[in-house]
Amino acid sequence: MTSDIQIETERLILRLPRREDFDGYAELFGDEEAARFVGGAMVRAAAWRKFLQQPGAWLVQGFGMFSVTDKQTGEWYGQLGPWLPEGWPGNEVGWAFRRAAWGKGYATEAAAPAIDWAFANLGWNNIIHCIDPANTASLALARRVGSTNQGPGKLPPPLDEHPIEIWGQSREQWFARQRGVQAR
Repeated sequence: MTSDIQIETERLILRLPRREDFDGYAELFGDEEAARFVGGAMVRAAAWRKFLQQPGAWLVQGFGMFSVTDKQTGEWYGQLGPWLPEGWPGNEVGWAFRRAAWGKGYATEAAAPAIDWAFANLGWNNIIHCIDPANTASLALARRVGSTNQGPGKLPPPLDEHPIEIWGQSREQWFARQRGVQAR
């Protein structure tokens, strides 16, 4: 695992998950509302096991979601980045943030550099976002990054009963949008 990967934005640092991120992660996954669309709330011990998925993804796959932290304070806000578990419907760039970080533009600020990183480093030709149709905040973020609704999708078991829409875009669409031109 390459632990020196780090992306900086105006207010944020995106980096690989670390042990000290866990308290914020446990807060996110202990909060019924914040965890509603990402598998549901869980007790701290279960959150620990889930937390280990991202470092494991980085170690085994060479990529995973980044920890999104405040550049000045180091506070952990959430996770965002490439995600492709076995049986997933496509190359996802996903996100989940603590409720304390909502409404401040952090997810929007982190999404573009994470998508850039995924396209530059993973050889992906497209990205998706698996979003529950009731998750209006995630739908708005998908629109802000230029993704469009590609229709209903299905996650692998045991998540196959969760309703999702697949939002996404191609590499060509992403880079055309970054240059301010319309992709075909």
